[in-house]
Amino acid sequence: MKCQNSIPFLKVFLFQGILTLGLLSLLGDAGRASPKDDGYRGIWFTLGQKTPYGDKYSGGLGTYTANHVPMAVYSPETKKTFFVYGGAKQGKRHLLEMISYYDHVRRVVPRPTIVHDKKGVNDPHDNPSLCIDGKGYLWVFISGRGRKRPGFIYRSAKPYDIDDFQLQWQGEITYPQPRWIEGKGFLHLFTKYTNGRELYWSTSPDGRTWAKDHKFAGIEGHYQTSHQVGNRVITAFNRHPGHKPDNRTDLYYMETDDFGKTWKNDRGETLKLPLTKPDNPARVRNYSAEKRMVYIADLDLDAQGRPAILYITSASYIPGPPGKPRWWTVAHWTGDRWEYTEITHANHNYCVGELTIEGNTWRIIGPTEPGPQPIGTGGEVALWISRDEGKTWTKQRDVTRHSPMNHTYVRRVIDAHPEFYAYWADGNPDKFSPSRLYFCDKTGEKVWQLPSMMYGDCETPKLITKEK
Repeated sequence: MKCQNSIPFLKVFLFQGILTLGLLSLLGDAGRASPKDDGYRGIWFTLGQKTPYGDKYSGGLGTYTANHVPMAVYSPETKKTFFVYGGAKQGKRHLLEMISYYDHVRRVVPRPTIVHDKKGVNDPHDNPSLCIDGKGYLWVFISGRGRKRPGFIYRSAKPYDIDDFQLQWQGEITYPQPRWIEGKGFLHLFTKYTNGRELYWSTSPDGRTWAKDHKFAGIEGHYQTSHQVGNRVITAFNRHPGHKPDNRTDLYYMETDDFGKTWKNDRGETLKLPLTKPDNPARVRNYSAEKRMVYIADLDLDAQGRPAILYITSASYIPGPPGKPRWWTVAHWTGDRWEYTEITHANHNYCVGELTIEGNTWRIIGPTEPGPQPIGTGGEVALWISRDEGKTWTKQRDVTRHSPMNHTYVRRVIDAHPEFYAYWADGNPDKFSPSRLYFCDKTGEKVWQLPSMMYGDCETPKLITKEK
């Protein structure tokens, strides 16, 4: 259904009452294969691991985790930014797999589409990822959870259209990270719980028929975050000593430019896979020897095609004082060594932000500042800039301030349009709360809130005016 102007609906609301509006809304949804929701609301979640300093992590986690990538893609063909998130009905903890777009020409968003109802699951570990193929079809990869809940792959019925999605595949995938390689098909990085959390990849020409799963890392367990630049798919990951994610440490890097046929380390050396020992040619830094934990957020390639990785180091998995000092850190490969910069103190282990590199400008957008719940997940969002290849960083501006709730999991947009450069959710990590969704422009000067409740088929996001 096309995104129609909302003014007629508002007239109905004003002159005929709420009942008539509700009936029109129901009629508007009739015939859709994929149902719509009436607003943008993120899932609220707590892991339930209580500590003297609150939950290990909790809050508005609609754009969780850093291991679900991509979650947003700009389409120059349609001048729209498509994005997915973990949604919920108002006042509920019931996960809905959502997709929508921002129309950069009309500057509106439609009612979001429910691609998949998780039927009572309240866990954003099952959140979706997004990929657009060479013909413009939208693919939503929905995470399963361990070996208990399966993952799903859906495809839009029409190119660049969010109204109808059809199931293509079902099986064991967690933390989906699909990449479309032109002329080849899908290269998919994901996790299976075969012996802890182990890393795999698979390929498919069409998203329906998949080659066998290939394990590339099984050293007691891992979390990974990947990125794609052209035909290069790069990934950074940690390891879990004793098969315990709370022990996550060390930093590894590898990449492929031939659709997964060979994987190489930072020096271009071909790796023998799977990796099974902690000390191997893919390891960037032995943080376990330093008794430091590693939480990976994002990575990119510099102007010379060399990797840079954004992550947080910590002294403990426990929030609050036991984890201090925590550092937002960038590791940069210079061609013969890795250089490390500790940018600023982190408030929490799960303060995830994005790293983007455009020429000589390196940019971090993330919750680097204390929020209204200062010990909880997230905080206030800020923009940091480096112009010397990550050696020194300057906070350019506060993107959010005086917020009622912490902002969490700031995510990058693939091929981002300057008007929709990063997006995230908010929520109260200390107690169940509503969760709203936001996006900001490239400068961090403008922030928009997506409408939590909609009365028409499309609406203009609310521009939030900051105090100067």
